[in-house]
Amino acid sequence: MQLTLEFGGGLELLCESIKIHEVDVSPKSGEDKLIMRDLLGWIKANIIKERPEMFMKGDSVRPGVLVLVNDCDWELSGNLDTTLEEKDVVVFISTLHGG
Repeated sequence: MQLTLEFGGGLELLCESIKIHEVDVSPKSGEDKLIMRDLLGWIKANIIKERPEMFMKGDSVRPGVLVLVNDCDWELSGNLDTTLEEKDVVVFISTLHGG
C-alpha cells in the first residue's frame, strides 16, 4: 500500500531530517487491511533512526504528537484502529517545543 508519511515539529530529526517519506507498507500477514497500530510499528522499525522513545510510547505515539490522516485528526477516525487506504497521507507533528 502506497502511503505518504510526513514528520514535522521536530520529529523529522528522528528520521535523518527527512520530512516526507513515500513508502510502501503491506498489511500484517493474514490481514487484508492496514491499520494505524501496524503502521506505527512499521515506522518504528523502518523510518525512525534515533530516539524512538521521542516518537512512540508503548504501541502508540507519545502524548503531544498530533496525528492527521488525510488532514483529519486520527481521534475522529479510531486512533490506533484507523484503517488506512491506498495513497493516504499520514502526518505526525510534535506539539511540544522547548524553550
